Amino acid sequence: MLKKYSPYIISVLISLGIGGLSAYLTKESMPIYSAINRPALSPPPELFPIVWSILFVLMGIAAAIIWCSNGRKIDSALIFYGFQLVFNLCWTLIFFNFREYFAAFIWLIMLLVLIGITAVKFFKISRTAGWLLVPYFAWVAFAGYLNYMIWMLNR
Repeated sequence: MLKKYSPYIISVLISLGIGGLSAYLTKESMPIYSAINRPALSPPPELFPIVWSILFVLMGIAAAIIWCSNGRKIDSALIFYGFQLVFNLCWTLIFFNFREYFAAFIWLIMLLVLIGITAVKFFKISRTAGWLLVPYFAWVAFAGYLNYMIWMLNR
């Protein structure tokens, strides 16, 4: 039974590990986020770890579904999945640690493109896996709005 679920466990742990690494690497920058000018639609800072944890679990499940699928397109889909995880981690550093809000916004646009490509590739293999990435895409699009507005409000 453990063998059946091990791809899911491993995949979710990888995804949550990236999220945990992001949180660890940016923990010193969180007070700065609370002090900068933020747009009116900014959620409270306490909401971000909850939302991101849910999204990382969904992403991990989606990746595991792809991993367990049969077909030639799996490698390409998982490579794009890995790229977008790395881009996600880097965006966090650019935004929070370096406070380069414009560069972070451009990086976020590239991340959004990677998520979109990954979702399309996942959809071609498994509709369920593709749909599991939709909340992530939507949240990153919203993060793009927040990032852009923070850049505009703090120039």
